[in-house]
Amino acid sequence: MSNILVVSGHPDLANSNTNTVILDHLTQQLAAPSYDLEVRRLDSLYPNFHIDVAAEQAALVNADIVVLQFPFYWYSTPALLKKWLDDVFSYNFAYGAEGDKLKGKDLILSFTVGGPEESYQPLGYNHFSIEQLILPLQQTAYLAGMNFVAPVYTHRMVYIPGVYNTLEDVQSRATAHGQRLVNQIQQLSNSIESKVSKFVTDWFADFDLLTAAPERFTANLSEDVKLVMPDGEFIGHQGFRDWYAIARKTFKPNCQHIVEQISVNEQNSDGNYTAELRIRLKAETFPESALQGQSVNMLVNETWQLSLTDAGDINISEYLVEVVNG
Repeated sequence: MSNILVVSGHPDLANSNTNTVILDHLTQQLAAPSYDLEVRRLDSLYPNFHIDVAAEQAALVNADIVVLQFPFYWYSTPALLKKWLDDVFSYNFAYGAEGDKLKGKDLILSFTVGGPEESYQPLGYNHFSIEQLILPLQQTAYLAGMNFVAPVYTHRMVYIPGVYNTLEDVQSRATAHGQRLVNQIQQLSNSIESKVSKFVTDWFADFDLLTAAPERFTANLSEDVKLVMPDGEFIGHQGFRDWYAIARKTFKPNCQHIVEQISVNEQNSDGNYTAELRIRLKAETFPESALQGQSVNMLVNETWQLSLTDAGDINISEYLVEVVNG
């Protein structure tokens, strides 16, 4: 079960004709015990813009899927949500030397747009597409190591009595928007791609520590796993332990595996999935190792054959590593 955090950035939610409908729909459709949903309404929590950073960061750490729900104000977020981002996505939390707390989490932008779709194009009066206008938020996700998911947004979501739209129309569109968002969240919660992506993030985060406990890794390796590494071929749990011992004698702890690309192919006839990864390794090495204390900045392609156990855990049967450059 995924932990879902929805951050409502509307500055006056009680008087919203659409964002309230969307949030109510989420609450109804993603109810316990099937889902663990938390909605944080920033306008009621922080009417004076004094953000409790520790509380917000704790909520983010606990989440697997983060949804930013807001009205599109002047081609960006409302000021309250921008203040939340400025304060909460801080150095050594969302970015920086130790800023990996959001790494691997899914981020969905869910927002309502007042203007019509045709206005957001080169010949329209807004000139730029929605996708172009949200690029700063997309880059924020990338810098924080989050998985930027396709945004959910809906046009013509402003009701001006007697001038623009009817209340029934905008609320009907808000309900449809809410269902699209529910479908997006359910797909992420249940997809093998999401499960593998989160697993890969945790796997390398633990590996970078290079502790003396290979059991953390063998728990997700089949008994006869085949590992093809630049150092040679290794078979089974003992083979992994042998290779891991080589790695610990070569690389200093707190190295860095950066996941640059990941794709998961459909289940094949053997019941396995194929995960293809592009990984960049940055590390310092020991002087007595084969690399003689050189700094490493190495790009590798990795191919994993994996399956899901009855308990839903990842089980890797084949692990291939090919050096692209180093």
